[in-house]
Amino acid sequence: MRAIASAGAGRQPLYSKGKPPWRTGALAIVGLLLRYVAMCAIAVLMIGPFYWLLVLSFRGGGNIYSFRLIPEQITFHNFIYAWTAAGLGISFLNSVIVGVASVGLNLLLASLAAYPLARLTFPGRTLIFYIILSTLMIPFQLYMIPLLLLCIRIGISNTLVGVYLPFSVGAFGVYLIKQYYHTIPKDLEEAARVDGAGEFTIWWRIMFPLTKPALATLAIFVFVFSWSNFLWPLIILNDQGKFTLPVAIAKLIGVFVDKTHYLAAGSVITIVPVIVLFLFLQRLFIGGLTLGAVKG
Repeated sequence: MRAIASAGAGRQPLYSKGKPPWRTGALAIVGLLLRYVAMCAIAVLMIGPFYWLLVLSFRGGGNIYSFRLIPEQITFHNFIYAWTAAGLGISFLNSVIVGVASVGLNLLLASLAAYPLARLTFPGRTLIFYIILSTLMIPFQLYMIPLLLLCIRIGISNTLVGVYLPFSVGAFGVYLIKQYYHTIPKDLEEAARVDGAGEFTIWWRIMFPLTKPALATLAIFVFVFSWSNFLWPLIILNDQGKFTLPVAIAKLIGVFVDKTHYLAAGSVITIVPVIVLFLFLQRLFIGGLTLGAVKG
């Protein structure tokens, strides 16, 4: 009897004093419903404008403010006209060239710059890293004119090379990959050095392939930036045949100011590649965000 009494004394009550079980369960259900309602509201706010743009791009015309969940008449003529007559096909190709070149250069150069800062020891390493990070505080408008004069001086103005070359590497990419390098065990490098591998071989054959999540994350950020960059291509490009998509869409506003369905179709053409890229790299992207900043 004493054992049973002591066992019963050690048990915790099934519910707290003054709160019956049904009330606790009801509060949990209400809290769960409120969370789902809040998430649905946020989803509508995020997806709503894009869906409105999508509906407008598929309908034949009409007032932009007359919103319908489903357009009365669905047509693909807007996309065909925007692609051919408006010349978005050439601008799309230019944006692809700029985006691919920017991503490739950023992945290569940022990884090269981050490797010695993360894995090698030399005087001034920390100071160099802080100097690189300090460039994030300098707004682009501050050095935009000197950069334009430099591109004119070296002969890359009004070219696609002049669009992506000044942004071929950035402090954010160096920081992201450097932080990810810290998560890789040093035993791999030591084993490679014992086998006679040099620093470049260690970086290319061991470190670079192991940073795929961080590289995917950086690729998405760089591609979105280069794909949607408007100010710099507008300044450095003069030939209409070399315009990127954001500049071409801006030029269409004056031509199709009363034809919003054509502008909406062109905007959808601009957005779709970014969404497709994210869908392909979303697993590596999430892994890069969670693993790339484990250590400082």
